[in-house]
Amino acid sequence: MNELFPLKQVMGFVVSLVLTVVALLVYFLDMTFARGIAILLITAFLQAGLQLVVFMHAGETEDKGAIYTNIYYGLIIALVTIFGTLLCMIWGYE
Repeated sequence: MNELFPLKQVMGFVVSLVLTVVALLVYFLDMTFARGIAILLITAFLQAGLQLVVFMHAGETEDKGAIYTNIYYGLIIALVTIFGTLLCMIWGYE
C-alpha cells in the first residue's frame, strides 16, 4: 500500500499551499513595497520550480538534461528581456 500512495505529490501540494499562504500574507500584513515584491518574486519562482519538478515530472524522463537546459535557457532569455527593457526605459534615460 505504501508504494501506491503518492507521497511526493501530496507533499508538493502541501508546500504549494504554504507558498500560497506566504504570498497572501504580503497583502494581509500590509508590508512595504520592496519587501512585498521580494517575497512575491521568491515565492513565485519557488512555486514554478515546484510545479515543474513535482507535478509536470520534468526530471523523470530520459532526456531530463535537455528539459532542464531548455528551462534555464528560457529563464535567461526572460531575465535578459526584463533587465534590457528596464535598462532602456528606466535606467538609461534619466
